[in-house]
Amino acid sequence: MPLTSTKNPFLQNIRRAITSGRTTEDGRIVIEGPHLVQEALRSSWHLDQIIITPNGRDRHSQLLSKIHAELTEIPSRAFESLSGTETSQEIMAVVTPPIYQWKDCFTSPGVALVLDGIQDPGNAGTIVRSAEAFGASGLIFLEGSVHVPNGKFLRATAGSIFRLPYLEYQKRPALMANLRAANRRLFALTAKAPTSLIQAAFLEPSAIIVGSEAHGVSPELLACATGLRIPTSQVESLNAAVACSIALFEVARQRGAL
Repeated sequence: MPLTSTKNPFLQNIRRAITSGRTTEDGRIVIEGPHLVQEALRSSWHLDQIIITPNGRDRHSQLLSKIHAELTEIPSRAFESLSGTETSQEIMAVVTPPIYQWKDCFTSPGVALVLDGIQDPGNAGTIVRSAEAFGASGLIFLEGSVHVPNGKFLRATAGSIFRLPYLEYQKRPALMANLRAANRRLFALTAKAPTSLIQAAFLEPSAIIVGSEAHGVSPELLACATGLRIPTSQVESLNAAVACSIALFEVARQRGAL
């Protein structure tokens, strides 16, 4: 059934979620664009509702034929008032992610990845793509990190977030307790560490923590971790996403996954 008013409560709820980069009032996530919708469709996330324009219905008819979800059609003007992108592709979806537990992030033998205060959605999204590419077992977003429903973050992951277990808003003591319970060693990427990345042995169950470029890994976690630096020439430090991707590649190389 078409919705025409931008003041409709449902559309206002969607707009608030997109603008704030948080979930909707009932805890769901809004994704935008045919690529993310297609990736979500292939995953364990549940597609609850499609929001589309009349033109979008024609443009994405092939994709829509694969989706069994409620379809809400709105005018292009109303869609543009919701959209978080500069160039709207006239399709978005309301989705429900799985509910993950700590054990889900440690089920596979891959290294678990911990984001400590990384707020830039582009950097965080790139890290998630690398995490999937190099076989990470799961993602842990500590308090102060980007929120998964953030539209820029979701787009930067290119769909990888749909295929990796993750936990959000986690506190540092809970992280350490669960790493000990899972018998996982913690490594921390830090430019001033005495040990080089290539000197580390990643064959045992482990986790890697990467901090923000502004503040790095928090001191309380550095004290509990084995610090690793990435050797560079004339550059003091690397972008967090680049450093994390290099570390994940080295883990996969050592484990013969490449």
